Amino acid sequence: MIRVDQIWLAVEPLDMRAGSDTAMARVVKMFGAARPHHAYLFANRRGNRMKVLVHDGIGVWLAARRLNKGRFIWPGEGLATELALTPEQLQALVLGLPWQRLGEHGVITIL
Repeated sequence: MIRVDQIWLAVEPLDMRAGSDTAMARVVKMFGAARPHHAYLFANRRGNRMKVLVHDGIGVWLAARRLNKGRFIWPGEGLATELALTPEQLQALVLGLPWQRLGEHGVITIL
């Protein structure tokens, strides 16, 4: 099993033809470095494909997911260049659910 301690979502789209070297270059450009046991998520411009790059401390893993219907719920460009996600938010994102409402963003403090 691959250990993932931190999950990062890149807001800017990535060309899904990109391989591990191109994805790694994007990670270094956007996040400053590829840290061990961190996962970096990218989507294409249409939002129906996602790639995940994981640095396991020895090498890198690159996985892809494509939706036949619908789109991944991705934040719009210009808001931030990257976002940290919780494991629960990642699970919701992969399923196409509103992951932004999980965690602190979904807390109700005023009635």
